[in-house]
Amino acid sequence: MRLQLACWIVLGTAGVGLTVGCGGTKRPPAVSVATPDGPDPSPPPFAERIGDGADISPLSDDDPNQVEWPANGSWEDSPLADVYFGYDRATLSDEARATLEQHALWLQTNRSVNIVVEGHCDERGTVEYNLALGAQRADTVKEYLVSLGVSSRRLRTVSYGKERPADAGHDERAWARNRRAHFSVAR
Repeated sequence: MRLQLACWIVLGTAGVGLTVGCGGTKRPPAVSVATPDGPDPSPPPFAERIGDGADISPLSDDDPNQVEWPANGSWEDSPLADVYFGYDRATLSDEARATLEQHALWLQTNRSVNIVVEGHCDERGTVEYNLALGAQRADTVKEYLVSLGVSSRRLRTVSYGKERPADAGHDERAWARNRRAHFSVAR
């Protein structure tokens, strides 16, 4: 962990030096735009660096907006909306980022809640391929939430690949609904 942090500090310092030395301004990372109608036309790399995100400060323990955990210890449905991905992509669209920023605020308000980020795929591709892609999608979502101030200890990831579709159809509309990260509330 220390080595990883040291590497990021060195790389960050070098990046700032290059930006200042060249007289340019820092550009935001390229964003892949997912469309429900088909594949993402731009081919950005999966390992896109996630920015620092919004400035979120911790809330006090006596916050009246904090939601108490249900008496039975679980919620049937997550209060967090799914985020969707382009075909064969694990990058976040602008819409997905905006949704995750709202999720981060909700998670900061509800600090007793832990989340399982489920990575899902459409039915195309092999079981193994879709399990790997689902894991990448879940990891991307987790990394972005962490960059927004959510503790990584509160987030677990799991990939279901194509095994748990939200829509059982066999067309583009169904496939777009199945390429998602779903959020389950866990204790």
